[in-house]
Order: sequence, then C-alpha cells, then structure tokens
Amino acid sequence: MGFMDFLTQEIAIDLGTANTIIIHNDKVVVDEPSIVAMDRTTGRIIAVGRVAMQMHGKTHENIKTIRPLRDGVIADFEAAESMIKGMIKMINPTRRFFNPSLRMVICIPSGITEVEKRAVRDSAEHAGGKEVYMIHEPMAAAIGIGIDVEEPVGNMIVDIGGGTSEIAIIALGGIVCERSIRIAGDDFNANIEEYIRRTHNVLIGERTAEQVKIMVGSALNELENPPQDFAVHGRDLVTGTPKEINVSYTEIAHALDKSIAKIEEAILNALEMAPPELSADIYKTGIYLAGGGALLRGLDKRISAKTKLACYIADDPLRAVARGTGIALKNIDRFQFLIR
Repeated sequence: MGFMDFLTQEIAIDLGTANTIIIHNDKVVVDEPSIVAMDRTTGRIIAVGRVAMQMHGKTHENIKTIRPLRDGVIADFEAAESMIKGMIKMINPTRRFFNPSLRMVICIPSGITEVEKRAVRDSAEHAGGKEVYMIHEPMAAAIGIGIDVEEPVGNMIVDIGGGTSEIAIIALGGIVCERSIRIAGDDFNANIEEYIRRTHNVLIGERTAEQVKIMVGSALNELENPPQDFAVHGRDLVTGTPKEINVSYTEIAHALDKSIAKIEEAILNALEMAPPELSADIYKTGIYLAGGGALLRGLDKRISAKTKLACYIADDPLRAVARGTGIALKNIDRFQFLIR
C-alpha cells in the first residue's frame, strides 16, 4: 500500500430515498436511514441517520426532520450534502485531524435527468468527493446479484426501492430497455396510512406505516405462511384519543394492490420493448427482484403469475445495489464503460 493510497479513501454509496448504504474495503460500514434533523433557529444539523429517524414525527417547533431525497433524487440540496458528510464521518469516527480525499461511486436511478444527476454530483463533491463516478441502479443491482453483465445474454432486473422502481433489461454491459417509475416503498407506506385512515378512522404516521409494511405487508390475499395480525397504534379521528387496532396481511394486500399493479404494468411495458432475441433469453433466465420492495411477501409469486416467467429474489435484496456499486468501485477499470 503506497502513500498515495493512504491519502485516498474509496467508498461506494447507495444513496437511497429510504436508506443510505456506504461500502468501504468490501464491507458495509454505514447502513442508515436517509434523514437528518435540523435546529430551525441556528440551521445546524443535530442528528443524521438512525438518531434523526427516531426524532421523525416527534419533533417540537425548534427541530425539524428532513428527508433530502424524494422519488430517488435529491429534493433538498443542503440537507443531502450534510447527510452525506455526516455518514462519511461515521466511517472513521475516531479520525479528527486528517481527512483523506475521497473517490466515490454513487448509484443513481436510470430515469434520472441531467439536472438531477448534477445535483447528486455537486452534493458528493461538496461532501469531500475528489473523484465522483455514477452507476445506474439496475446495473449495480445486476452486478450485486452476481450476473455477468458483459455476457451477450439478456437479464431482467426489477429494483424496487424507497422512491423509485427501476426495471431494466441488461445485455452486453448496457441497458437495452428500461422503465423507471416513481412508485415504490414510500407509496406503499402512503397507501397503508390512507387505508387505515379510511377503513379504521385511525391516523398513523409514516414510521408506523413502514412498520406495518414490514410486519404484515403482502402482495397476495392468500399466503402459505401468513404473518400474525399486527397491533397498530394511532389517533382515533372520531374521539381524538390514542387507539389500538389489529391489522391483517389481507387488509394490507388490498391497500397495496393498485401500486403493485402499476409496477406490474411497468414490467410488462419493459418486456414489450425487448428485442425478440432478448425475450428468448429472459424466458430462460427469468426476472430478478432487488431492493427493499422485493421483501414484500408474495411479490415474486404475483409478478411470476402476471408475466408467466420465473421470478427470483436476490440474496439480501436490500444491499444488492450497494454490493454491486462496491464491486464496480473495486474493478473501476473493468467497469469503466458503466461508470459516468
């Protein structure tokens, strides 16, 4: 290891709407919610990541929590910059006197505009990045799953994150056809909030909706191993007092039905765009699911029934994109054609 290597730190960042994952030396060193807490009076960032998430929905007038990313792109430039800085500091919490220059590979949605791409690059550079590269999420997910993206074989990736669902058909180291829709985990949470408000007259927050999705979320009305009903706490809209209700997975499947149908429609649209030779490959290779949305119970079976294709969930789908970004960083010369 040379002196210049010591001066440069290489990190791969999966900058997600819901979670940000940082990989350094082939290890996940940061896995935190994408959120910051700010003091309104001073404008100072007082918490980043998990600590800020614990404050979310419980703040008083002097503190506000900000989720800097919406629909997979940066919505609040300054908060995003502070969040990236705060999370980079978590890699070496003991290092105070010397900050190495950073070489970063950041994954971005495939449907991102040039302006949105510039916002990501600027945020990363302001957070200390001397060299900033970008890779599209579906490509990073494919590499993370273990697919040889350079082969002349078609593979279909569906990456359902917090803000966007990325659907891409990949061959010969490039995206042949893709669909990026802004319906994903955040929309599932909003569907659950709205359903519980409308059906049970109970108001719940974003964090509670996320918990309901994790505990009893389902894409199907019938599951082989159904989860037990989950006790949900919120505010009764009639009396204004706190209330507990029990929610079943069938209710949540009903609440999420329209959003999942839109993702299915986008998958079918991407399949329609595929050249016939790649369609033949996908019939053999099937569809690979990545991202947090892939963990939704029964989603693989539902997509398989809709498309008549085999559907596989990636190992550790939450980190598939981050892992692929890390591999691209480690083999930056080999994957130069993928990185912008």
